[in-house]
Amino acid sequence: MAYQAGWQRSQPRPVPASLEAQAYLQDYADLLEALPFPSVVFDQCWDVVLCNDAFETLFVGIGPHPTAMPSHNFLRFVLFHPDASTVLGEHESSWCLPMLANFADAVKRHDQDRALQSIRRDIAQDPIMDAAYRHGLPHWIRAVGPDGVESDGAVRPLVHPDPRWGRTDCRIVIDTPKSLQDMGYTRMTLVLREARHAAAGPGRAHKTRNGAAELRAV
Repeated sequence: MAYQAGWQRSQPRPVPASLEAQAYLQDYADLLEALPFPSVVFDQCWDVVLCNDAFETLFVGIGPHPTAMPSHNFLRFVLFHPDASTVLGEHESSWCLPMLANFADAVKRHDQDRALQSIRRDIAQDPIMDAAYRHGLPHWIRAVGPDGVESDGAVRPLVHPDPRWGRTDCRIVIDTPKSLQDMGYTRMTLVLREARHAAAGPGRAHKTRNGAAELRAV
């Protein structure tokens, strides 16, 4: 479990102050581990607090990255990891743009948060990602409407390393109990569907000079 592992990372992993809250998270980790589907708990900056083995298995083939591992910060993984498109199907339209929209909303609500500001600086350093964020994203939001921006309930393609799942879809379920909400955390589960072998392959993303996933169009 990510909360228990104590991996080295550029920023300290968010940990609640009270012993009662820490005990709750330990028990919640056991609950997550019992789930068959990939499930993750993250804070308002998408720093991962907990994730189960099914989540780690989904990304088992992902190469190392200093800041964008899926079990460290899920938003950074989606936006910046060069291998993200090998797991997240239709990477640009189904994952990057919706999460950029979620990020833009978080920045509005927490504009002084240093971690969010750091992500914004990294977006600005990638010309294509920055153009997508500042110019393409508003057009996309108008085109898809509020339902297209909402993560909960969205069905998105992915490629599972286990051939029993293979190229499939998942429904994103945001199911956060009050105790997690009070800590500022969100729980996201990817409910996998049966493999769709005849479907089109995942969208591909080029790589930028710094190795990040690059959006081709908006």
